[in-house]
Formats: sequence, structure tokens, C-alpha cells
Amino acid sequence: MADKIKIVLAFLLVVAGVVGYYMLHESAAVLRVISVLAGVLLAAGVFWTTAPGKSLFGFAQDSVAEAKRVVWPTRKETLQTTGVVVMFAVVMALFLWAVDASLLLMVNKLMGRGE
Repeated sequence: MADKIKIVLAFLLVVAGVVGYYMLHESAAVLRVISVLAGVLLAAGVFWTTAPGKSLFGFAQDSVAEAKRVVWPTRKETLQTTGVVVMFAVVMALFLWAVDASLLLMVNKLMGRGE
């Protein structure tokens, strides 16, 4: 039950930040943005104390650790793969254009509208 109350409190903090943004419509833009950021940061802090929040932040940490273990392709591999994709797109475009043009020619001949 305490986690549900904390989640509602976190939501209300975000809402308070947004309401503060609109209530400070005559203030500097920096103050308005700080109002929203404060609401979001406070809400994140409250959400972090809940069981779902701890689970979410643990998942985020695991995701970052997993991303660090990824073997990223070299520049050469990236350029080669991009070249293959572009060439495939060009070949497919030409093939589809040829099929479309031939079908158009056949339909025109069948309908007696030969050029």
C-alpha cells in the first residue's frame, strides 16, 4: 500500500511541476523550466524508493552494463553494410520500375492504346 501512495505522490509531483510552469507564465523561461525539472526530479526520487522503482532502476543499470559489452562494428564494416543496403535499394527500385513499365505497356496494348 505504501508503494501505491508513493507512486501517486510521484505523479502529483510531476503534475505540480507542470502546474508551476503555467503559473509562472510571467516569469523568466529558466524559472519555468526549473519548475518542471524540479517536479520530475523529485518524482524520480520518490519513485526510486518504491519496489517497482528499484526494479526499474536496476533494469536500467543492467541495460547500461549490457550496452557496454556490445561489440560495435568498425567504421569500415558500417560503410560496407550501408553500401550494400543502398545498392540493394537501387537495384530493387530499378527492378520495380521495369516491372511497372512493362505492365503499363502490356495494358496499353491490350486496351488498344498502343503508342
